[in-house]
Amino acid sequence: MLSQAGAGSLRSLTRAELAETALLYRQVAGDLSTLRQDSTARAYADHVNQLLARAHHIIYSTRGTSFSNLVRYMRLGYPAVFQRNLRYVVLSLLVMLSGTALGAILTLARPQFMHSMLGPQMVATIERHQMWTQSVVSAAPMWSSAIMTNNLTVCFVAFAGGITFGVLTIYSMFRNGLLLGVIGVACAQHGMTIDLLSFLAPHGSLELPSIVLAGAAGFRLAHGVLFPGFYRWRDSVATAGVEAARLIAGIIPLLVIAGTLEGFFSPSSARVWLKFTVGGMLFALLNLWLFRPLPPVNAAGRS
Repeated sequence: MLSQAGAGSLRSLTRAELAETALLYRQVAGDLSTLRQDSTARAYADHVNQLLARAHHIIYSTRGTSFSNLVRYMRLGYPAVFQRNLRYVVLSLLVMLSGTALGAILTLARPQFMHSMLGPQMVATIERHQMWTQSVVSAAPMWSSAIMTNNLTVCFVAFAGGITFGVLTIYSMFRNGLLLGVIGVACAQHGMTIDLLSFLAPHGSLELPSIVLAGAAGFRLAHGVLFPGFYRWRDSVATAGVEAARLIAGIIPLLVIAGTLEGFFSPSSARVWLKFTVGGMLFALLNLWLFRPLPPVNAAGRS
């Protein structure tokens, strides 16, 4: 039925076939719940889960978008997508942290590495014990827009890099981590750790997880490119692309909030404790949202 329907089109199916497809979709979703309880049936469970993802995309492709549907997706749908792809999130985080560790080690061992990574102007600012973000406050609206655009670009590169067999995704995540490690050590060497952390805390609590999620979307796409499994390569890439797109879609509002905070609040003269409090609360809420227990219908991938 799915092969006949093609890429997201229902026009080739008759009314009777549409009804049968919907019935089979519900039955297979029930089968998936049973398969997931059997640890020896993981290969079959993965196959059925991919089948359901394709079916969901086709069945609901013509459903109108409304504000209530968007709210429901962000409340239940996106956490389900996140939890289904948790292994890719962990992989993305590990690649980024490995870059952070190497950046820190190289900066400690070879100070010249810091100059090549950050540039002479930024290094000179740090050596004067000044934050390079002070100029942001005077032009906050312009900077906020530029920051959002830059963050979206970084996330899109990490996501789209999956089509290059994950090579560009690995490079993007590793380089972002490398830069964090270099800046962290550079600021620590000049007694600016609190300045750096208080700047990063408000917006970084959402921005950094968003970058990790974008990397996870790239790795999910790369998995479909490299390991088609039961599917033809084209179908595997299409299925992985749909799932990766769902994963990347949820970070857009996070980046908007992070960009606004980075343009207006993070570089401001607000109290340090207030910045850490805002960052801590946002990060806690983010984790409550993503790791919340889901109703069985969502856990089975039927929402």
